Order: sequence, then C-alpha cells, then structure tokens
Amino acid sequence: MLFTNARLIDPETGSDSLGWLRVENGVITARGSASDMPQDTGTTIDCHGKCLAPGIVDLGVKVCEPGERHKESYASAGRAAAAGGVTTMITRPDTTPAIDTPEALEFVARRAQADAPVNVLHMAALTKAREGREMAEIGFLMDAGAVAFTDCDHVTANTKVLTRALSYAKSLGALVLLHPQEPGLSTGAVATSGKFASLYGLPAVSPMAERMGLDRDITMIEMTGVRAHFDQITTARALPALERAKRNGLDVTAGVSIHHLTLNEMDVAGYRTFFKVKPPLRAEDDRLAVVAALRDGLIDVISSMHTPQDEESKRLPFEEAASGAVALETLLPAALRLVHSGDLSLPGLFAALSLNPAKRLGLTAGRLVPGAPADLVLFDPDAPLVLDRAKLQSKSKNTPFDGARLQGKVLATYVGGTCVYGEL
Repeated sequence: MLFTNARLIDPETGSDSLGWLRVENGVITARGSASDMPQDTGTTIDCHGKCLAPGIVDLGVKVCEPGERHKESYASAGRAAAAGGVTTMITRPDTTPAIDTPEALEFVARRAQADAPVNVLHMAALTKAREGREMAEIGFLMDAGAVAFTDCDHVTANTKVLTRALSYAKSLGALVLLHPQEPGLSTGAVATSGKFASLYGLPAVSPMAERMGLDRDITMIEMTGVRAHFDQITTARALPALERAKRNGLDVTAGVSIHHLTLNEMDVAGYRTFFKVKPPLRAEDDRLAVVAALRDGLIDVISSMHTPQDEESKRLPFEEAASGAVALETLLPAALRLVHSGDLSLPGLFAALSLNPAKRLGLTAGRLVPGAPADLVLFDPDAPLVLDRAKLQSKSKNTPFDGARLQGKVLATYVGGTCVYGEL
C-alpha cells in the first residue's frame, strides 16, 4: 500500500511536509518527499494533499463493560474510536465491578479483541475495588496484560496503603496513573470556586485542591521512585509543582483532557449537565495556562477522558447529574481548535495525542518511521463540521460539543494497514 500526495505530520521530527508513505504487512517500510515518488504496483491511495499522521493513542478511555454495557460496549467504543482517528485505546478500570483481578482483566481483553476494530490495551486498579484500602494483585495483573495501574478519580487517602502500592509497582517497573486532588476538599464539588460558581449557587472546590493533591503525590513519588503519570492537570496553580518535579529528575509525566483545553467554567451557564466533568471546568486563565504548559512540553499528553453516561444520568439537576463526557470522536476536531488558534502546530498536537502517550507506555506506535506499525489517520484539518450528537457512534451521546462548529474531519483510519473507517 502506497500513500501518495500526503501531508505527512511527523511528531517525532516536528516536520509537516508533502510526501509519500509505503506500508507492507501492516508496518511502515519507507517514506519520502514528493520529489522522489516511487513506482509501485500495489494499492495506491492518493491523499490529495490531506494530512496523514500517526493514529491517536488515547490514554484514559472508559468502556462500560462489565456492568454498564448499555452506556458503552467495546463494539461501540471501537467504532467511535475508528471514526475519531483513535487507533489505540488505553481503557480505565472504573467499571462495575472494577478491573482489579486477572480474571476480570482477561474478560475485558477477550471482549475487546472480539469486538473492537482498533487496538485496545487495559489499565487495572491500583487497589481492590478502587477503595484505597488494600493493594490489588499488581504482579498477577501485569502478567495478565495490564499496561498501567490507576484508581481513576478515587484518590487513596491512606498514605500508608498508597506507599505500599507505589513501592510494589516500583519493584515491578509498573506505571501508575494518579488523579491529583485533595479528596476532602473536592468531595461533592461540581464547579470551580469563584464568582461564577457563587452566582449559580453550585458547590465548588478551590483550584488549590489540585495543587495540594499534586504536592502530596509528588512527595510519594519521590519517596518510592515509581514511574507515574498524572491523568489531568487543569489549573495554573499546579504547574509550578509539576515543573519542579520534572526538574528534580522524578519519572513523571502529565496529561490533560480535551475538555479542559477547549472549554471553561462559563460553558456551564444554564446548568448544562453535558458540561459537567471531573474535575470541574476551570476559569479561562487556568485554561490558557494549561494550553501554554502543553505547548512548552510541561504537560505531555492530551486524552479524551471518554466517559459515557446515559440520558437518565445526565437529565437531572446539575448537582445530581453524573460527571463525564464522551469524546472519542470529538477529540481530534476539538484539539484542532488549538492549531487553528495558533497555540499548537500540527506536529506538536500529534506529539501530545500520539507520540508521547505511546512512549510513556513503551509502545512503538505514534511514529511515521520504517518499522513502526501502520496505525494511521488521514484527515482534513480545515473541513467545517457542525456536530450532531445523534450521529455519534458511541451508545451514549453526552458530548458538550453538540451543535458546535468545529474544523477538522477524519477521512480514514488505518490499524495495522487495514482501513477500519472511511473509504479511501
């Protein structure tokens, strides 16, 4: 298979240039510039100058199997991922019950392999039932295929339990994802404290709760030496602590959700529950600070934090409604807002979407070099789009971008050289 007339977006070299790419047996075998186009007798795909980039590696997707299959299944999440240019989903263990045993992990691995057209890797719980009271079977879960460990938004308050879990993860070389929040302050909060939350009468949490949680977790990382990734850094107050941790040589990376990059607390106006996420949307100053940190490389990863919720969970008063939003299909067009605004280059964007999460997990994906898997997304970054949530592939339709005008459309998605979405 030969892709010709493609605008190659290479996050590893930071290049954006017209060229070609050859794929054989599911692997990239060669690439070059438009001036040295090879002759090829296989399948030729003319990209017509559209962008060809490494497929997105989405770190932190919730698929609601087991327990809530009516919200999202591996089949529907896989279709949504393919439609959104996501070629590898890294799933969260916050299911019902939690993925905290090898048996549960093997069950979801079989479901994913049977039903999803994209690559699926799984995280497992750090503590049993994500309750923060007893360490999960980390070694056995690694043997069963877990690529990382996290209790998601359940913060372990007991530092002795957390120390033991992190120390054991360190001994095995496991990656741990942490959610930086001070649980006492953030429990029950649905908005960020400030004039807006006060005006709307919403229970709110100070941005300092994220800073306090981050400071504690950094101390634990320094104590144990574990490899760690902070799932969502969303406030300006947290960034100096993260910068110091990296400068001091701790093995830490950080991510942010697409919603905290492109939305702010004002979007909750009218008590729109589709904008209720965890942590809550922040002030515009925080959003701008996080975008700058992403541009400067302090924040490494953009993820969808895909969290399906059914209509019954969202059509409630704001305080009672479930948190979370679907984002597998909207991740790329929403992220392209940062490119169109001049905040990020396309290679810089795909470093955060593809290369950096792949590197953190030790995957060979996220690259356009010979030998890398042919997991690719072909997209038009300028195509106008008015999002209709009814047309989303996800079972749940809880997107904050319903009716939004976006720019960017996925034309085709390839996994191992096989087209799983589109007709090109």
